[in-house]
Amino acid sequence: QLQLVESGGGLVQPGGSLRLSCEVSGLTLGYSGIAWFRQTPGKEREGVSCISAADTVTLYDDSVRGRVTISSDNAKNTVYLQMNSLKPEDTATYFCAANSDYYCSLSAADYHHWGQGTQVTVSS
Repeated sequence: QLQLVESGGGLVQPGGSLRLSCEVSGLTLGYSGIAWFRQTPGKEREGVSCISAADTVTLYDDSVRGRVTISSDNAKNTVYLQMNSLKPEDTATYFCAANSDYYCSLSAADYHHWGQGTQVTVSS
C-alpha cells in the first residue's frame, strides 16, 4: 500500500530554515515523480517543488526558487525539501505527493497519492 508521511514542520522565525521529509512506502522513488505542495485555509493547493524519477529533473515555483532545494535519498525512500530564508508568506500546510509518471509537475491534478501534511509556521 502506497503511503507518504511528511515530517519536519514547525514554528520558525523569518529568515530561518526547515527541512521537510517525505518518507515513501509502497513505491520506489526511482520510478515516480514526487512533489511538494502547500495550502493555506481558503486557498487552493499550490505546487512548491518536484523531483522526477531518478532525480533527472527538478522544478521550483517562482515564489521559492533560490530559497528551496528538493532532493531524494533513494536508499531511504525519502524526499527532502530544504527551505531557507523563510518568510511569513511561506506559512502553510505542506504536503508531499506521488504520481505514476517518470517526470514531475507542479499541478496537483497530476498526483493521486498524498500525505497528511505537516504545518510550517513562519512568525516572529
